[in-house]
Amino acid sequence: MVQKYQSPVRVYKYPFELVMAAYEKRFPTCPEIPVFLGSEILHESRSEDGAIHVIERSCKLNVDAPRLLKKIAGVEHVFFIQRNTVNWRERTLLIEAHNETFANRVVVRETCSYSVHPENEEWTCFEQSASLDIKSFFGFESTVEKIAMKQYTSNIKRGKEVIEHYLKELISQGITFIPRWSPPVAEEEEEERAPAVGRAPGAILLESGATGTSRERPASPCPPPEAASPDADKLDADYIERYLGQLTPLQESCLIRLRQWLQETHKGKIPKDEHILRFLRARDFNIDKAREMLCQSLAWRKQYQVDFILQSWRPPALLQEYYTGGWHYQDKDGRPLYILRLGQMDTKGLVKALGEESLLRHVLSINEEGQKRCEENTNIFGRPITSWTCLVDLEGLNMRHLWRPGVKALLRIIEVVEDNYPETLGRLLIVRAPRVFPVLWTLVSPFINENTRQKFLIYSGNNYQGSGGLVDYVDKDVIPDFLGGDCMCTVSEGGLVPKSLYQTEDESENSDHIRLWTETIYHSASVLKGAPHEILVEILEGESVITWDFDILKGDVVFSLFHSKRAPEPSHKEATSPSPSGAGDNVQLIDKTWVLGVDYSRVESPLVCREGESIQGSHVTRWPGFYILQWRMHGPLPCSSSSLPRVDDVLASLQGSSYKCKLIYYYEVLASKDFRGSMSSLESCTSGFSQLSGVTTASSQSQSSSHLSR
Repeated sequence: MVQKYQSPVRVYKYPFELVMAAYEKRFPTCPEIPVFLGSEILHESRSEDGAIHVIERSCKLNVDAPRLLKKIAGVEHVFFIQRNTVNWRERTLLIEAHNETFANRVVVRETCSYSVHPENEEWTCFEQSASLDIKSFFGFESTVEKIAMKQYTSNIKRGKEVIEHYLKELISQGITFIPRWSPPVAEEEEEERAPAVGRAPGAILLESGATGTSRERPASPCPPPEAASPDADKLDADYIERYLGQLTPLQESCLIRLRQWLQETHKGKIPKDEHILRFLRARDFNIDKAREMLCQSLAWRKQYQVDFILQSWRPPALLQEYYTGGWHYQDKDGRPLYILRLGQMDTKGLVKALGEESLLRHVLSINEEGQKRCEENTNIFGRPITSWTCLVDLEGLNMRHLWRPGVKALLRIIEVVEDNYPETLGRLLIVRAPRVFPVLWTLVSPFINENTRQKFLIYSGNNYQGSGGLVDYVDKDVIPDFLGGDCMCTVSEGGLVPKSLYQTEDESENSDHIRLWTETIYHSASVLKGAPHEILVEILEGESVITWDFDILKGDVVFSLFHSKRAPEPSHKEATSPSPSGAGDNVQLIDKTWVLGVDYSRVESPLVCREGESIQGSHVTRWPGFYILQWRMHGPLPCSSSSLPRVDDVLASLQGSSYKCKLIYYYEVLASKDFRGSMSSLESCTSGFSQLSGVTTASSQSQSSSHLSR
């Protein structure tokens, strides 16, 4: 398996020329980097005008490996070839390195770059990426991989410290400014020019350093904010530390790589960095597992429009009166504090009066509010705050709370929160736990993630009072009055919900159909081998616009758009599936007897859509008739003498007809006059679709066209 690393952008608040002078001090040897034993120049060249300078070096490194492994390998040191290309005109340095030792067994590639900060030309940015591919190593592949990754990551941040060390050394020598490169001038003008003209800044450095000349650096024009990211699509190391917290180099790399993948596949829909980081933490920074979990959650949020719940959800008066939970200042670490008086809550009454869906909706709004408060506290306290604390008072908990439908509702809520709000709970303080609590805990704990369970602190009786209790986590002036504190708490005291407010059986049945999930504008569908899913759109007059938006939840599919003058008859095809309802949300419209080009025609080229991708597009219709949106399983292409099927396609075909793809989709037909001109955002005057659209390219109204963004 190839190990990859991608650094955030690290910023030196010094000009490029000064940073390059500090960088050159690392050669030929660098005592500040113990593993770097020395280097030798193999090749050096310059362009005629001196703007481009290329140096190729052989670098000797010491490897901190077990003596036995070194003996088996037969080497004490390893050698790398490093090629540095500095462009004084563009003010960039590109560093490319690869291993020379064991090149046929291990492939190590590294690319680093220094460049001018895009918002402040007096600052310098540094980026680094690397890959490690161990093909074979005497049976010690896993050991070598661990040693290599450990050594590499331990030297990553050390590299910046070394540059800053040499920058300070230069400044202590009186070298604070090095003029920029400028092109050569004619001979007659050369004597009238300053000595710097047409010469590389490195030469000037040697002269100024030798004479001890001190040069003042001009003031920077309008420097950007402290944590400003050098690129909207990239993460600055200072920004990560300020807003996301201390991360190891590998954790930073995981965040950046997952973020880059989302930018490529979910344009216009990238979640916030702290949200991505929560999913990585929930999966111990395993990118593949975190990506799968995050994609499922993003599809869930999109399908059920959770992003708008704070604007759309207004808890009914009954819930406000009898739901015993609310926000209450923050704990000692600055985390928002949520208080839940569960023992005083009539869960049975609330479920009977409001239904499970209202409670779930309310809990979702609490979690959304919690994330919002974390962002606010991050700005208020000047440090990353990405989770909240929950204080649960269980006084009054009894067997009534173990009512089976109530426990079922609680378990479902826990499941939804665990799947979609991981690592948002920083600490859970449970106080006044009664004897019945172990029974409830036995029912609930299996559904709670192990990482979350480790954040639970449980106090029985009055153990929460005094040292070791609440005062260790919550300031005295914030402890609620009902727990012996001095702070008045506005959280409802709850009580029994009057039975007169309970829903009747008919009302309950009807409410089951008015569920949170039915408010989504998205439909779900399954695509099986030999059973595509197809949607019929009838266009009565030309110059209409068909728009679509869909997410691939599982598997790879091919999306196509067809036109027919005949009206197809929908049918639910029976397909082999491990589930009896495997094809229940699968509809076919194109009859097997139809001939492409005769009975129907293709108006959009097939588009291969990979698992996790989000696709938006549009088609300007040219003729009236019937348009068919089709999603079919992506299979291997026909083999020929010049082409072979992809490995992914072969693996998919081996899984047979039981392999099922899943997607959610939304489509809409708009009159051309309601479809806003440039189609740059797929906005319409009458549709909610515009809120979900991604960036698309310009269209032509004179012919049919499609616009897709991932």
